[in-house]
Amino acid sequence: MSSQPITILIAALGGEGGGVLAEWLVELALRAGHPAQATSIPGVAQRTGATTYYVEIHPQTHAELGGRAPVMSLSPVPGCLDLMVASELLEAVRAIQNGHVSPERTRLVCSTHRTLTTFEKLAPGDGRYDSTRLLEVARRYSRECAAFDVDATAREAGTVPSAVLFGAIAASGVLPFDPAAFEEIIRDSGRGVEASLKGFALAFERCRAAGGVHAAVAVPRSGVPGTQSAPAPALCVPSGTPDLVSLGHARVVEFQDAAYGELFTQRVERLRAVARRFGVDGDAGLVSEGGRYLALWMAFDDVIRVADLKSRAARFARVAEEAGARPGDLLRIADHLKPGLVELAGLLPPALANRLLDWESSRRDAKRWRRRDGATPLAMPLKLRADSILGFLALRLLGALRPLRRIGRRYAEEQELIEHWLVCIEAAPSLEVALELALCARMVKGYGATNERAKENFRSIINSLKSSDPADIRRAREAALAEESGTALDAALTQAGAPPRAVKAVPVRWVKRTGTAT
Repeated sequence: MSSQPITILIAALGGEGGGVLAEWLVELALRAGHPAQATSIPGVAQRTGATTYYVEIHPQTHAELGGRAPVMSLSPVPGCLDLMVASELLEAVRAIQNGHVSPERTRLVCSTHRTLTTFEKLAPGDGRYDSTRLLEVARRYSRECAAFDVDATAREAGTVPSAVLFGAIAASGVLPFDPAAFEEIIRDSGRGVEASLKGFALAFERCRAAGGVHAAVAVPRSGVPGTQSAPAPALCVPSGTPDLVSLGHARVVEFQDAAYGELFTQRVERLRAVARRFGVDGDAGLVSEGGRYLALWMAFDDVIRVADLKSRAARFARVAEEAGARPGDLLRIADHLKPGLVELAGLLPPALANRLLDWESSRRDAKRWRRRDGATPLAMPLKLRADSILGFLALRLLGALRPLRRIGRRYAEEQELIEHWLVCIEAAPSLEVALELALCARMVKGYGATNERAKENFRSIINSLKSSDPADIRRAREAALAEESGTALDAALTQAGAPPRAVKAVPVRWVKRTGTAT
């Protein structure tokens, strides 16, 4: 019998019960008479890394060791793992990147679902890693790979991922224990036993089935990072329009009203006229893609929109489902909001909003040299209990300000920029240029400083390259979506022959010397 310990490394995200899973494995080994120990390394907050749990189980029992005590490691040795378990697909690949997984030795059990990282969400464009590619890496660099959707399995069973991963570990065959012994550990835990046993059984079956077949990769339910999904009510949309345009019309009407939907239809007709001018009668390409991004732009994010989404019944149902709340359970929902002065000014008429923003700019300039805190933008931190009467009514009241949106500064700015975009498309020298300009609307997203930066990049491209080669426009757009600093965009604009963008003024902050240098 081998004297080398069985080594298991678990990568789990916060709230998934990774610590409980490690305790279960140690308890399982100790009950069978095997020496075992577990250590953990906390992960980093804001989804930049998982918490890892390292478990070693000696293959010989205490009786077989004859009084000898094995010395176990506190951390995994790269390439010497028998089993790697990851509750999320990217975390499995991170373990491979760190050298923990060996194609000669390590069996890999991982989930196919994704929980997007902070860096993926911060990308100006679509920063998501290719899940199919991640799964290919997981299979290539492990001895065996069993991949299935751990998150969906846990939700189906009404339990947490730790119970599901426990079943997957039992199915992996790495540990010399009967599945009944695993189930006994769950029963003795005394909490959520029935749901945990169901999750254990489902995972056992799916891990066995996924061991030699290609697993489907799950796309995050939220779709594109930073978006919120909510079912739109049934609306009357123009007949004969393509799917994307129909969906866009429904979104715009739901955002504002039927008159706003009519404005959307008129703008789509302008795109259709451009396509017909270049001999294209169908609605594919310019019309469908332009209509798609036009709808997203017209239904821009503001505090009214956020309050409306947060106070919908569908949102409460979704949160309850994600939290695993059952009928009769007490569910509390606290929304942390911090609207800045720019967002609040966007609701005011332009004249009043401009005066308020001018005052804010003067305040920051006056205090910037004194201390850094004085130069930060004014914001209003709020904590609203959406499940309480007052919190819910506050959200509903703010969401009910939709009719006043048209008089606001933000609404006027968005419509002006949309019209400028449409005029540039109408003046395009070719259909290819028109399409590339239409796709530039993808850049306009987010709110606050992110939205302002995106619009600045958008203006730089459509104003400088509106009559350029379509490849130049595409390169500039992709450069703007690749990173936030604008360095890549500046290089792309210069390569296309556009004049360099103006250098932004950076204020100098003078600090009074308080001590004497030694």
